[in-house]
Amino acid sequence: MTEIHASTEGPGVSIVICCFTEARWELLLRGIGSVLAQSRPPEQVVVVVDHNRGLYLRLAEAVTGIEVVENSGPPGLSGARNTGVQAATGEIVAFLDDDAEATPDWLARLVPFYDDPDVLAIGGRVEPVWESGRPAHFPEELDWIVGCTYKGLPRVATQVRNVIGANMSFRREVFDQVGGFNASLGRQGARPLGCEETEMCIRASINAPGTRVVYEPEAVVLHHVPASRGTLRYIVARAWSEGVSKAQVTRLLRRSEILGPERRYVRRVLPRAVLRGLRSSAQGEGPAGIARAGVVTVVLAVTAVGYLHSLWRLSSPRRPSGSVFLYRRIRTDTAEAGSND
Repeated sequence: MTEIHASTEGPGVSIVICCFTEARWELLLRGIGSVLAQSRPPEQVVVVVDHNRGLYLRLAEAVTGIEVVENSGPPGLSGARNTGVQAATGEIVAFLDDDAEATPDWLARLVPFYDDPDVLAIGGRVEPVWESGRPAHFPEELDWIVGCTYKGLPRVATQVRNVIGANMSFRREVFDQVGGFNASLGRQGARPLGCEETEMCIRASINAPGTRVVYEPEAVVLHHVPASRGTLRYIVARAWSEGVSKAQVTRLLRRSEILGPERRYVRRVLPRAVLRGLRSSAQGEGPAGIARAGVVTVVLAVTAVGYLHSLWRLSSPRRPSGSVFLYRRIRTDTAEAGSND
């Protein structure tokens, strides 16, 4: 990984927040407020409502200073994000989750890196804010399970393979060149699938060799984590879904080498997490350390089985392979898109 240094200015930014449920209403309002209060103001804030008419009407009436649009694509996070990209006017499109809040200097930390024309995408750190405190059995090395930055990622601005979905940004032209997020990937309602941002970053990098995706840990958002996501049941379900999602990306891009970061994570980060848990238990912490070590082991096993099982299913001659993965191109040529001729 290559260390990166930023300058001080940058282009206009459109911020996209996707939402789907009124159950997160208060969190959504806090997130919108956090982007409107940035020390470096955005050019535009777009909130995309994913096929929930009641939420759309409520939001359009309750909040000013933003654009509220309905997802015009297939249900799910990828379709909603693509709708947000279509509505975006800024040179940079930044994404924030509907249960996250940006720190005041979030954009000020992200945008300067775009002075480098070789930078395609920039993401930042996602810190968990646990609803009921971090469970004793949940190690920081597994924070990716709840969509947050996990222990083991770089501590300085660094070139990486992909950004984290809750805190990411792309040049607008990237979507024009390679299309939008893959609608067959990503969360759809309660299904904890993912990797749409991983696939997007890889596809963009393949399209433009020599370019970079950057992780800037000083650009921080706070991500709300409900107590239900700390349970062993959710951990196992999310681990399985991660294996399935990684298999989909591997099959889609037909490049096994894209899993290099995962291999390094398995070889370096997870063994240390297991040893740390066992050592903590031996030093008097009690069963919590053993529990963390056990959870790491279970997550590794479940993710691996989910990956192999899904890869086998996707490779089965009874199932279509690449044909099921369709991209929805993002068009900016309004004359072409809007013509009735």
